[in-house]
Amino acid sequence: MNIYSLVAHDHPPIEPKPELREQELLCNVPSNTVQSIRAFRVAELQAEAERLGNHFLYAYCGDATTKHQVLATLATAFHFPRHFGKNFDALSDCLTSLMFKAGPQPGFLVVIEQLPHTPKFDREARETLLDVFRDAADFWADKKVAFRVFYSFE
Repeated sequence: MNIYSLVAHDHPPIEPKPELREQELLCNVPSNTVQSIRAFRVAELQAEAERLGNHFLYAYCGDATTKHQVLATLATAFHFPRHFGKNFDALSDCLTSLMFKAGPQPGFLVVIEQLPHTPKFDREARETLLDVFRDAADFWADKKVAFRVFYSFE
């Protein structure tokens, strides 16, 4: 399985709460955004991605403490190619042009949980990482493809 046909297997599919079936979970969330996960639950977001026909990309970064480990976690979770350089430029390329070249995309719903807060992955590194995802959201907005990212901090 590769990133172009990815359906996350880290969380088993869970039926959304009955009240969520009646309305779209993301009705108040822009189609191209990067935001804190806040009140959303991962299982509900996964179910909504499936309902929308979007790719669901999930990464748990709670065990990472450095930039390299965070990028390696994302690469593994998102099934990036082996040649992924584990730097922010390579991440940007994988999230944009590499996926775009793979053909038409239905949309993306990305969840990144527990981004670390350590000396080797400080606020500046977290903001740079989130900026890469914001740039990817802008890239996909230009292509009229939904790209929603939800994140949480450790």
